[in-house]
Amino acid sequence: MNPTISGISLRDLEYAVAVARFRHFGRAALHCGVSQPTLSEQVRKLEALLGVALFERNRKGVQVTALGASLLAKAERVLAEAHGLGELARGAAGPLSGVLRVAAIQTLGPYYLPSQLGHLRAAYPRVSLRLAEGQTAPLLEQLRAGTIDLLLAALPLPQDGLTSLALFREPFVLVCPVGHRLASLPRLSLPDLAAEDLLLLEDGHCLRDHALALCAGAPPDTRHATSIETLWHMIAAGEGYSLLPALSLAGRHAMDDLVTTRPLMEPEAARTIALAWRGTDPRGPELHRLAGLLRAHLPAGVTPAF
Repeated sequence: MNPTISGISLRDLEYAVAVARFRHFGRAALHCGVSQPTLSEQVRKLEALLGVALFERNRKGVQVTALGASLLAKAERVLAEAHGLGELARGAAGPLSGVLRVAAIQTLGPYYLPSQLGHLRAAYPRVSLRLAEGQTAPLLEQLRAGTIDLLLAALPLPQDGLTSLALFREPFVLVCPVGHRLASLPRLSLPDLAAEDLLLLEDGHCLRDHALALCAGAPPDTRHATSIETLWHMIAAGEGYSLLPALSLAGRHAMDDLVTTRPLMEPEAARTIALAWRGTDPRGPELHRLAGLLRAHLPAGVTPAF
């Protein structure tokens, strides 16, 4: 056996992948649950065993070297396969059990997951759910790396190495201040939305891309918000209008005297939400059944995607 490879542990790979993800040894150590000196020493040992520098360290931070990027991509695949080995062994005993790490995009998770948790816990009593949320691109990286198991996100999603199943169509709803010109239109359609007071989420949110695609002619200096909650408050303050997913509008009656909501005529003014997992996950048949459970319990305001 190659003595260099035999000295490498999965833990060493996890430490290095964490440093690459966070670009910071301290944050990587916190994520891995070890001290920074321990993590740094193990990463140096890994670099010595491989005979290459994975990272460039300087006062500005940590950068992944060109060769390191290639090696760490392989390390992520190794870790994903190792996680799959453990899941296969646990899954041999029957239906889903153990820890199931589910992530959702930030514009969906808080408004959708609460309606589904009861169904999931009743159907899978042996599963311990771990929930997370974030933006699409980082969550896809985590899914491929095996640090999450399932991803709830809007289509389209990459197909290479992933399996995805459409769950439902969620319409976009116009939200504008009371008295806004769009609130008085007898019928609202997409061409009416090309206005200078469009409010958007910041870069990285797929909801921003959807809104821009629907609101042709949006100016380049459109104002941005960090979350749907901030957008809602900006609209209530009279700053402009936006398109928000239908599920995010529930339970907001406190601002009825400040905000007006309007449906759009066009059926394409919607997004399709899907559940995605790694194609190599040995629990694939069970994850298909879990997706079926979510399809069978659609929340109010959405329509089936099939």
